Amino acid sequence: MQHDFLGALAAIVGGRNVLTGESDTAPYLTDWRRQYRGAAQCVVRPGSTAEVAQVVRHCAEASVAIVPQGGNTGLCGGSVPAGTQKQVVISLSRLNRIRELDALNSTITVEAGCVLADVQRAALQAERLFALSLAAEGSCQIGGNLSTNAGGVNVLRYGNARDQVLGLEAVLPDGRIWNGLRGLRKDNTGYDLKQLFIGAEGTLGIITAAVLKLHPKPTASVTAWVAVASPQHTVELLSHLRKTCGERLSAFELLSRTCVNAVLGHRKEIRDPLPGADWCVLLELADGGSTEALGEMAQQALDGELVLDAVLAKNTAEANALWQIRETLPEAQFANVKHDISVAVSKVPELISRANAALAKAFPGAPIYCFGHVGDGNLHYNVGDAALVARREEVNRIVYAEVDALGGSISAEHGLGQLKREEIVRHKEPLELELMRAVKRALDPRGLMNPGKVI
Repeated sequence: MQHDFLGALAAIVGGRNVLTGESDTAPYLTDWRRQYRGAAQCVVRPGSTAEVAQVVRHCAEASVAIVPQGGNTGLCGGSVPAGTQKQVVISLSRLNRIRELDALNSTITVEAGCVLADVQRAALQAERLFALSLAAEGSCQIGGNLSTNAGGVNVLRYGNARDQVLGLEAVLPDGRIWNGLRGLRKDNTGYDLKQLFIGAEGTLGIITAAVLKLHPKPTASVTAWVAVASPQHTVELLSHLRKTCGERLSAFELLSRTCVNAVLGHRKEIRDPLPGADWCVLLELADGGSTEALGEMAQQALDGELVLDAVLAKNTAEANALWQIRETLPEAQFANVKHDISVAVSKVPELISRANAALAKAFPGAPIYCFGHVGDGNLHYNVGDAALVARREEVNRIVYAEVDALGGSISAEHGLGQLKREEIVRHKEPLELELMRAVKRALDPRGLMNPGKVI
């Protein structure tokens, strides 16, 4: 029976694209942080939407569950098997074509397996900007970005992944293909179905292609590294910059001293822009004017009592060096208890203060790596070292209690996956969970799409 099942898959995608050997499947069955490891009957690599549909239909007929996978860069175990039943992994990596770039409509139509950095480059070649940007952009794929509603550094100006999408193509759990690839900015004809699949982590269907929004390519940008006295001064500086610089402010990242020290210890060649600063902000302004004019605006905006010191990058190389500090952070503090949380921007300082105090009482001396997208209220608040991971649930309870007290969310941009599937029950209203389960039953009544994730 197993041989017949695999043979049918091979007939659809070709034998070389059905992986069964341990060494071949291992990269697909373990998450990036090596926190989750699952098992699957095979890994299937379809090369087109039609092949995805045939594979899904065959799996449905055989009652075999499906785990859709993009670049496998997630942090919540959403892209690897949970081991709850017979499963196959469907890798979208071969669906990597850019189908169309419509410069006049400022849209690009791409397949789910396109690497984010490749989409960014294609847009730049057409003098456009695809605004989604995150540390894993050299390996993460668009399908995964949309399935988790990824955020990144530009949410402040351009919004989350769902804000970058005009249309979707998706394969439903029974193998039917929904073609919603419309590049329309106005389409008021009923429910916005694409939003069901964005952020659903592959539990309702498989995103195979998308029409994405493009923006004018900035002709000038200024990157600055700023020392501030406290998180409270940080949010006040953010408010000041939004008032003085408007929509030119595209990124505003907070980093604690522990974060900077972790990067310096991990990469000896990286230099500290402002040694000794307890709290730093990495910000970027972008506009359509000249770099000189934008630089003058930045200088004036940063000349005030909220700023202890500041370094403005003089060229692209210096800007890249500043961003390298931020982008190295995930690997520099790789093994600890990670949190992807959000509150209202105004409440970020209070959250940091309350969580720091509660953790210091429960785990004296445990280092805290606090950084993230303060411009949209999203913190990556990571605690301790590898030894503390065994006590993750205790740490989580403390942090999430403070998040709840301030009306925040326990998952700002990484999703739920396996990591927070049970935890979310304690943080969502029963009616919300009831509605989510109703949607799941309506689209995937047999529970074959990415089981063990989200709900």
